[in-house]
Amino acid sequence: MELHIAKDATQLSENLAAWTCNYILETLQEKELFTFVLSGGSTPKLLYNLLAKEPYAQMIPWNRLHFFWGDERAVPYSDDRNNARMACETLLDKVGVPPENIHVMRTDIEPQAAALEYELLLQEFFKRNARTFDLVLLGMGDDGHTLSLFPGTEVVHEQKAWTKAFFLPAQDMYRITLTAPVVNNAAAIVFLATGNGKALTLQAVIEGEYKPDTYPSQVIRPVNGELHWFIDEAAAGALQV
Repeated sequence: MELHIAKDATQLSENLAAWTCNYILETLQEKELFTFVLSGGSTPKLLYNLLAKEPYAQMIPWNRLHFFWGDERAVPYSDDRNNARMACETLLDKVGVPPENIHVMRTDIEPQAAALEYELLLQEFFKRNARTFDLVLLGMGDDGHTLSLFPGTEVVHEQKAWTKAFFLPAQDMYRITLTAPVVNNAAAIVFLATGNGKALTLQAVIEGEYKPDTYPSQVIRPVNGELHWFIDEAAAGALQV
């Protein structure tokens, strides 16, 4: 695991944009395509906005990138809460990613059917290789959740399926999510966390006892890949390192 600590959210996003661009270009020297899992929520918006501008908009060969999502709310694409819509509006539409390279979790069909369809898509794309995505971008909630792996939910302990759909009573909606097995086989995983509201949770996740039912982010442990935490000084405030 590698920690990257920045002064604030703005500097953090600038650092991560530069790191992401370099990592993409280095990877594409060795292979034809780059697979990138995007995160929803408000935290990555700064990053997406930066990547959509110069110099990154010109430096990155966007037609060689394939985009996937870590999780999705079962709401229409037209809904402001839809993760795919946010990423497309802030990044993908602006840099001209080919439509066939954008793999959204469908919300126009039943959630269970959408989860199965997405798993089949991933299995076909990766041909059941041990290595899956080149880069997975994750956030962490104040409660320690990541993806749609929330405290106390069964999906936290999923060992076989790559995707799951389930009803989350606290939000009165269905969620579709990737699971730990497919994410942990990625080449690189990046957590992005900012703000002092996450400081104690972050300390528990990184330095505390393993309690995945309380802190689901702890189940994200790359098998043979890199794990990076990009955090600001506020979020790092309780760490002992």
